[in-house]
Amino acid sequence: MLTFGKNNNRCMNLQFSIEYKTYYGQELVLNILNCKELGDKSVCQYRMHTQDGFLWTVEINKEVKPGTELDYYYSVYVGDNEERRGWSMAPHRVAFNSTNARNYKIFDHWREIPDNAYLYTSAITNCVVNAKIESLKLEKYGRYVCLKVRAPQLVAGDQLYLIGSDPIMGAWKEKNALKMTEVATNEWAVSLDVSRLADNKLEFKFIIVNPDKEYSPMWENCMNRTIELPKMEDGDAIIYELDEARFTLAPVRVAGTLVPLFSLRSNDSFGVGDFGDLKKMVDWVSMTHQKVLQILPINDTTTTHTWTDSYPYSCISIFALHPQYVDLNSLPALKDKEQKARFEKERRELNALPQMDYERVNNAKNEYLKLIFKQEGEKALDSKEFKKFFAENESWLVPYAQYCSLREKYGTANFNQWADHKQWNEEDRKDLSTPKKEAYKEVELYYYIQFILSSQLKAVHEYATSKSVIFKGDIPIGVNRNGCDVWTEPRYFNLNGQAGAPPDDFSVNGQNWGFPTYNWDAMIADDCRWWIRRFQNMANYFDAYRIDHVLGFFRIWEIPVHAVHGLLGQFAPSLGMTREEIEGYGLHWQEELFTEPFITDWVLARIFREHADEVRERYLERTWGDRYKMKAEYDTQRKVEAAFHGMETEKDIWIRDGLYALISDVLFVRDHKDPNKFHPRISVQMDFIYESLYDCDKQVFNTLYNDYFYRRNNQYWYQEAMKKLPRLVNATRMLVCAEDLGMVPDCVDWVMKELRILSLEIQAMPKDPKVRFGYLGANPYGSVSTISTHDMATLRQWWDEDWERAQDYYNSMLHQGGPAPHPMPGWLAKDIVDRHLTSPSMLCILGIQDWMSIDERLRLADADAERVNIPANPKHYWRYRMHVSIEQLMKNKDFNNTISDLIVSSGR
Repeated sequence: MLTFGKNNNRCMNLQFSIEYKTYYGQELVLNILNCKELGDKSVCQYRMHTQDGFLWTVEINKEVKPGTELDYYYSVYVGDNEERRGWSMAPHRVAFNSTNARNYKIFDHWREIPDNAYLYTSAITNCVVNAKIESLKLEKYGRYVCLKVRAPQLVAGDQLYLIGSDPIMGAWKEKNALKMTEVATNEWAVSLDVSRLADNKLEFKFIIVNPDKEYSPMWENCMNRTIELPKMEDGDAIIYELDEARFTLAPVRVAGTLVPLFSLRSNDSFGVGDFGDLKKMVDWVSMTHQKVLQILPINDTTTTHTWTDSYPYSCISIFALHPQYVDLNSLPALKDKEQKARFEKERRELNALPQMDYERVNNAKNEYLKLIFKQEGEKALDSKEFKKFFAENESWLVPYAQYCSLREKYGTANFNQWADHKQWNEEDRKDLSTPKKEAYKEVELYYYIQFILSSQLKAVHEYATSKSVIFKGDIPIGVNRNGCDVWTEPRYFNLNGQAGAPPDDFSVNGQNWGFPTYNWDAMIADDCRWWIRRFQNMANYFDAYRIDHVLGFFRIWEIPVHAVHGLLGQFAPSLGMTREEIEGYGLHWQEELFTEPFITDWVLARIFREHADEVRERYLERTWGDRYKMKAEYDTQRKVEAAFHGMETEKDIWIRDGLYALISDVLFVRDHKDPNKFHPRISVQMDFIYESLYDCDKQVFNTLYNDYFYRRNNQYWYQEAMKKLPRLVNATRMLVCAEDLGMVPDCVDWVMKELRILSLEIQAMPKDPKVRFGYLGANPYGSVSTISTHDMATLRQWWDEDWERAQDYYNSMLHQGGPAPHPMPGWLAKDIVDRHLTSPSMLCILGIQDWMSIDERLRLADADAERVNIPANPKHYWRYRMHVSIEQLMKNKDFNNTISDLIVSSGR
């Protein structure tokens, strides 16, 4: 990168020029990255000038050392506000590669996020293409021209050449073409000595050379390019940034596997998949011609030390890794032979279990880590590697370690119950960071554990890259409300609400995740620093990631803290409706009827039947006529939940769930912030208050309901997402994928296409409401195709859940006649897998269970035992493990050859 300063040894005149049409009040700004000229600022800005509102220029006179490189981007300002920014993830780069040039003229193009932005990500360039970025050779030309062009279509082994009419460019002879250098991501450059040019008019093209490819050499599919050079003096240099190279090559399409890390099984694991197992899984992925290994979140979730912590989407820290994933085999052996033998016996027992025993695994691993820290910790913490890790991660590591120490001290993660330190105190940092202090001694174990985990995971990432495998992570939308992030930076969270999801195919009552919602106003005021740090930390370990519930960046389903189910939620932010707006649709406003639980004798009879009198007497009080309201001690779902705690008989559950239903039976939900605005209650058409309406009022309400949920907020939510997602997407070069399932407004598609975020395409959950099953051939290239997710039934389960639906799919999608076979035979699963692989989607990632479904000898006999999660159950135990070891998988030649053949024949 370019550094300006007194020690640089040549004064240069740099003139930047770019064509960009502006309107009155707009001006262009040149942003130079990593510039030390203005103190600690990472960006130096230079206002540009124009005569016609189209050609913008700026001149900079600085001392620049020959051989340095400069990265920069352009932006549009109106006054002091940045209105628009060029693509900064892959910025412009210019090299000062002449020892004699003093005057540089740089002609650029404005860069939008290109349609093929996926090809600029580290997932493709580092893993699939294995690009090698180099610097241009330092030349002694008195005057020279540098031609730069972007060629993202190139694959591994491809080399770009310049060929043209001038003898210096080969005189159109392929064997004499000029070899170019990849100087930046997908950007190639070559320097020409102007004194050797036969003419000042350049006519040329670019060609690809790759001796291992049939298409080599491949010429650009376009007319000859031409440039007429201006008169140049000694010491002049001109740099032209040209339009992207035009080659007709098939787009990159790859296949991969999704498996939760805790589900991996190897001969060496300790009852749970670990970072050592990941390397073995990378080997299997690579061996079968796959290119992606995707896992679920691996952040620390420890709050209770019980199996309820097995939920991987409830992290206590967005940075800290879960100690259960440590590979004990890569640590020094315990010197105590008895302890060593005891742990080996425990390891064998745990590893033989069909499912993960979360509590035994974590208790054993935590004990082992304490012993190994006692044995090796002092040496490790004194190492250069640890000191580097600590310096890079101190901002989050120190409060995390203190949080863990206090959680153990007080026996609870609920910091509101701690006697002191109910919030992180920045003044504690110094003592916690000083090895000689007592406070440091109390938390150093947690420093050590995170150092080990981070080192091991980085090694996995490096190994995957060396094997040309894209390692893909998962970023949960929420955090635990009792976690370290909330304790450390509470201003970023709304603790008076709960995040969840509206009703869907997974859960008719909606999902209540219990996470606090985000205070986006505070986050945006900080330029989304919290999120940017989170994404950049992920880039240390992954080259691609999945954004869990991307809809949360548009609006989150916010549920009151007094609710158990998700039905009483509302989208936040969203535009609530006034009484006048509601009446404008033709629905006469009746506030009590519409906003209080609708409880009548006929409703009680329908829900509780023979228990109606008991419910009426114990939980309700009459208001007028046959109308009732909940008694004060039972008027929220949380109060009902508390009243029925520990009561698990069939009758108790019936009454409890019935009371939940009564409380949520309202036509409108009052806005959480403005009591004079209202939101139609989600899915209320299935409830009694809706049933009680006149048919004409039902029709009016349905019109209002559809307008509200599918049209009213579209532009508003688009604007909300664009305040956040562009900053996050451009924070790293990771490939961005998103889980965009559920109640998806139109604006989600607008934003994802604009930012080149890969969508998730599931044939059984089509985004087109007019079809029952999606057409795989219609999948957009910018998407991830899969059969099922961790929240869904596996392919084999799905097939047997609904025989009528399976029959329809068998006939209409697979074009098979006769009755659909049950249970699903291997040949049929193979056919479905094959069809997904041949879809246009850039990525086709299948769960390990769906891969194994094609082999009846390999797959688990009980399909139901393959389920990872049941979203309708908030207390689900996440414990699925592969029933075969990775070593066994590697030796299964027939299965592996089948997968390889399917992938190769699909063109992936």
